[in-house]
Amino acid sequence: MKKKIVIAVTGASGSIYAKVLFDKVLEMKDQFEKLGLVMSDNAKFVWKHELGNEDYSKLPFTTYEKNDFTAPFASGSAGYDALIVCPCSMGTLGRIAAGISDDLITRTADVMLKERRKLILVIRDTPYNLIHINNMKLITEAGGIICPATPSFYSLPKTFDELAATVVDRALHLAGLDFKSYQWGS
Repeated sequence: MKKKIVIAVTGASGSIYAKVLFDKVLEMKDQFEKLGLVMSDNAKFVWKHELGNEDYSKLPFTTYEKNDFTAPFASGSAGYDALIVCPCSMGTLGRIAAGISDDLITRTADVMLKERRKLILVIRDTPYNLIHINNMKLITEAGGIICPATPSFYSLPKTFDELAATVVDRALHLAGLDFKSYQWGS
């Protein structure tokens, strides 16, 4: 069964994670019925600063503005399966934890939680303060998944993209997508 997925990118550092996520999703496009994209203004700024390009504007996904509350996934009735926020800033995490739906990203997160669907937040900031930890706890208790952008090394990554893929692969598997990736012990 094909999935309906939303990918959101916030202004946290770590645009490489979003880039690798898009690269992977393009390879498995046959698994999607629909794929929506939302990027904050800060996400676009950070992408350009960190990656030196604006390739996000060339992606073949349906893109929605951050204040477009007419996007289908702004309502639970649209039946989207998952939202992956990658990277997820602590500001976005805090607004989601507090139930503040002030843009399309936080509204979609609220929809995922209320509909008991997959909400995967790939948080990138470090270190965490107690407010961050408490917000992560609230989201976890509400059914969301905190997937820190903490790469693993047992696959022996050789490039930044391979290193970022250790996190992205985990997020994609959490969203219920089926693809071959490194697995410990296999």
